[in-house]
Amino acid sequence: MTEQAPENALERIDRALARIEAAATRSSAATSALQARHDRLRSRIGHAIAELDSLIAAEDAD
Repeated sequence: MTEQAPENALERIDRALARIEAAATRSSAATSALQARHDRLRSRIGHAIAELDSLIAAEDAD
């Protein structure tokens, strides 16, 4: 029975490692999705500011 203890411990370690790797993969995917959302929002804000700048410049020209 004592020979099984190291094997059981190794199995538990392997399962724990698999859970950690799965969590890291999910975290990486979530980070990528958040970065993509941030990039889209930044682009939209940039366009909105450019439009406002154009409107202000047109008002100043009149």
